[in-house]
Amino acid sequence: MPQSTPLNPRSRLALAAARVVMQDGYALVEHEADDLRAVAEWVDWEQTLALRMRLDAAGLGIAEAMDTAQRYEIGWDLAQALIERTGALELRTGFVAGAGIDHATVRDLDGLVLAWSEQVALIAGTGGVPVLLCLPELLDLAGDEDAFVRAYGRVIDASAGPVLIHWLGPSFHPGLAGYFPGDSFARVMAWDRDKVRGCKLSLLDAAHERRVRVALAPHGQAVLTGDDHHFADLILGESEGILGEVHLLGGTWPLGAFSHALLGAFEGLHAPLPRLLAALAEGRREEARAGLLACEAFGQVVFEPPTPAYKTGLAFRAWANGEQTNALLPFHRERDRDREHLSRVARAARAAGALEDPGAADRLASLGITLA
Repeated sequence: MPQSTPLNPRSRLALAAARVVMQDGYALVEHEADDLRAVAEWVDWEQTLALRMRLDAAGLGIAEAMDTAQRYEIGWDLAQALIERTGALELRTGFVAGAGIDHATVRDLDGLVLAWSEQVALIAGTGGVPVLLCLPELLDLAGDEDAFVRAYGRVIDASAGPVLIHWLGPSFHPGLAGYFPGDSFARVMAWDRDKVRGCKLSLLDAAHERRVRVALAPHGQAVLTGDDHHFADLILGESEGILGEVHLLGGTWPLGAFSHALLGAFEGLHAPLPRLLAALAEGRREEARAGLLACEAFGQVVFEPPTPAYKTGLAFRAWANGEQTNALLPFHRERDRDREHLSRVARAARAAGALEDPGAADRLASLGITLA
């Protein structure tokens, strides 16, 4: 590991996966379900980047092009533009971004490794930390565990580091059943611990996550929870005992029997999170837990099935809170939820301290939604 620096006064690293915001005129646009060009033409870059600045001002890192549904909805060209424009913001807390192979046609393992490494290099070149996304194609092409691990190893070797490893479960992507076969995850994490600074776990398996973070902490590798349904107690952890530390995104963070976080729900929770993370860092665990549980309840509503529709609730909350001028999403995914669901999103956001704008009640009332 690099030379140790004083631990960050905040005890948890928290990153939020961020959406794109659409122009108001997109409300009148209809197009084919695979028309990526039409979506790109209607992105509101001013509001999209303002969202990232808002999260950064709250002390949250940005996770770019990480959400599986949005990543493949918007396509690599728009994802690349997001990564490059986010890099140009020179964010205080920094950003990570998903590295995959969706810019290339891959026919064999050599081609997969090359394409994967190209995205890793691009992300690092913009100042971001690459996150090696799970690739269903790797399961098809690797053949056995050793080949699977070697593919990761070749990408890690080609990178300058640091990198993070993503483990996404089949509940988010059916093509990932059986991913990280055998002991391959532990072997990948051990390939080059100076470069591989941690992992993001999106398995919805709290017991497994607890085992992984205790195993990795002494090696200076962080676990970032991706469990938007049950993140409160994972972030709090079983104790504040320090088993190691990791240097990541410009800070040095403690490691132990607790998780750091990279969550889609955090985009909608930038108002309460700084206070709650400060309470946790200052030892006021009960205060932090009560607030995080309210935040978790918001995440549970937003991420109700069908899970890929979660961005509808986030865009709606941002509009209701006066943070953006509409609640539109690419391919009009804002239509994926009914008014009853959005009513519950609004109430959960208020309970979590994430709907504090004085005009929120009037905006909601215009849709026939009350907070009572």
